[in-house]
Amino acid sequence: MKTRSFLSQTLGICSLALLFNGVAVAVVGQQDKNKPKVSEAETKAVSAVESAPDINAKMAAAEEFLKKYPKSASRVNVAKYMLDQVEVVTDANQKLALAQKYQATFTDKTEIDSIKPALIDAYVKLNRFDEAFAEGATQLAKNADDIQILVMLAITGVEQAKKQNPKYADASRQYGARAIELFEGDKKPAAMDAEAWAREKTMLPQVYQEMAVISLMQQNLPEAQGKLEKAARLNPADPFNYMLLGSIANDDYQKVAQTYKSMPEGKAKDEMMQKINGLLDKVIDHYAHAVGLSEGKPQYQQFHDQILQDLTSYYRYRHNNSTEGLQKLIDGYKLP
Repeated sequence: MKTRSFLSQTLGICSLALLFNGVAVAVVGQQDKNKPKVSEAETKAVSAVESAPDINAKMAAAEEFLKKYPKSASRVNVAKYMLDQVEVVTDANQKLALAQKYQATFTDKTEIDSIKPALIDAYVKLNRFDEAFAEGATQLAKNADDIQILVMLAITGVEQAKKQNPKYADASRQYGARAIELFEGDKKPAAMDAEAWAREKTMLPQVYQEMAVISLMQQNLPEAQGKLEKAARLNPADPFNYMLLGSIANDDYQKVAQTYKSMPEGKAKDEMMQKINGLLDKVIDHYAHAVGLSEGKPQYQQFHDQILQDLTSYYRYRHNNSTEGLQKLIDGYKLP
């Protein structure tokens, strides 16, 4: 399936100049008569974090800064800066090591909580799923509304279930339901700023889609259909929702068609044929939607070709073995 990297939700690194200029302004502001003066050495220690040549050197400089000035007013800015640095590391092993170092260095509860998503992300990327879910469960026991962890583990568990590893499916279902509740209630976690919350909420369509997949695995087709319809409304550009909706309709069509074959001739059978045709038209419409949205996109090529084959077969059946009008139907679902 198309997976949109939930790990891409990490905050963009703030401009270093602006960030540390903000620290400098704070330092200047502390020079008033009501606040203690900040020494030149402390200011240099902050600047050393910014000017360090790589992330390991920055972490070492941050550790040195905290040893000397653990109660500095600049601590919150340094912690945020280093968090941003760790979050965008792409090498999973390096990210794990840095996240572990971060939580050993920045030991306030808020600081430790802030690094947990990056730590769990690293575990997931390294296929260390037991550790990811164990770390997530511990963190969510303390903060049930950590939306980043809820979303990450909801998606991770379903993706594993698709690979015949259902171990985490129940936990993922629970986490996904809670994430949906927070998103739809617009219950922004207190520690998250509005910009980060807005970015995180863009994950709602995918969470709905992943929860629909669990419902499909559990053979709860009506529930799956409802979630997929919601996902499609929230993200009408995702062809996978329409493919799954088409598959649900196709399942209904196959069952009704089997019943039809065993019915005696008569009015009831004629009415059943009308129902069959209606279901098949629904399958065709969903599949055409999926093909239209995926057409011309390399990442969906295999998906597109497979759906198009079934779509063509069904369309021919409903149009006297002709494909006339099929491309027009598909084109109608392409995005501008």
